[in-house]
Amino acid sequence: MSRVKDHPEGPFAVLIAGPTASGKSGVGLRLAAELNGEIVNADSMQVYKDLRTVTARPSEADEASCPHHLYGHVPGNEVFSTGRWLAEMVPVIEDIRERGRVPIVLGGTGLYFRALTDGFVEVPGIPDDVRAETRAEVEAIGASAAHQLLSEVDARWAAKVHENDPQRIARGLEVYRATGRALTDWHDDPVQPALAMSFLKIVLEPDRAWLYDRIDRRFAMMMEQGALQEVAKLLSLGLAPTLPVMKALGVPELGSHLRGDMALEEAIALAGTRSRQYAKRQSTWFKQQMIAWKHLFEQDLESQIDKIFSFIDDFGLTPRT
Repeated sequence: MSRVKDHPEGPFAVLIAGPTASGKSGVGLRLAAELNGEIVNADSMQVYKDLRTVTARPSEADEASCPHHLYGHVPGNEVFSTGRWLAEMVPVIEDIRERGRVPIVLGGTGLYFRALTDGFVEVPGIPDDVRAETRAEVEAIGASAAHQLLSEVDARWAAKVHENDPQRIARGLEVYRATGRALTDWHDDPVQPALAMSFLKIVLEPDRAWLYDRIDRRFAMMMEQGALQEVAKLLSLGLAPTLPVMKALGVPELGSHLRGDMALEEAIALAGTRSRQYAKRQSTWFKQQMIAWKHLFEQDLESQIDKIFSFIDDFGLTPRT
């Protein structure tokens, strides 16, 4: 039986956001056990079935311990959008709630959480040729030059996107080229939240030195668990290098080693550097965009769980017994 009851204003879900390697999975598993919960993925890379190890997807043992949803169900040759995630997530959460359980949404993709809590404007589909041409152009001319192109057609989006973020730069360009309208103009359209329910919203915000050490240790563990072999299998599929799955942390670097362009030690070091840079960008985004969320600075699991249940008390739910 769950240790909590519905919020007086309606059903609720627990949202746990945080940078890569911040311990979200451990917190989620513990909460699922204590709250009679089920875990829903909010990480844009963990949806891909081709990469369990490299994306640190939950293990088979973790998945057996409680129900997990929206993990590893998308082929690598597809582009999985925020709109598609939202469309798949809504019935999953509704089903979990109908069965009297608590949805626990975990991930590091801030746009997924924003779409869930604040609503999402579905931009018309981008033709495959426009997407492919745009992303190939961004890769050919470099992110900095592409960022300048973006500023000419969508200055507001360019101001929000780092000049070293080719994926979001390409997104802005492809939307403008396909629709004749800036992405930020689409975002200005009125929206409604996807679900009429209460959310307990938590961001894990660990100490940066602790997080960076954890990133390095986790990547070393991934290598022991077969990350190199997993990337080799992915490369054997002959997928376009512009696809999101081919840009997952560790894939470009290990791919360079497998093609003979880089020593393994160099590839591992570069993957670690890029992972730390990505974690820093995530943390900065969460701080700036999730100001109203509860920020959790504790780093050991027991302290995190105790703090979360203090949030639950504040939220007006029944505390643990």
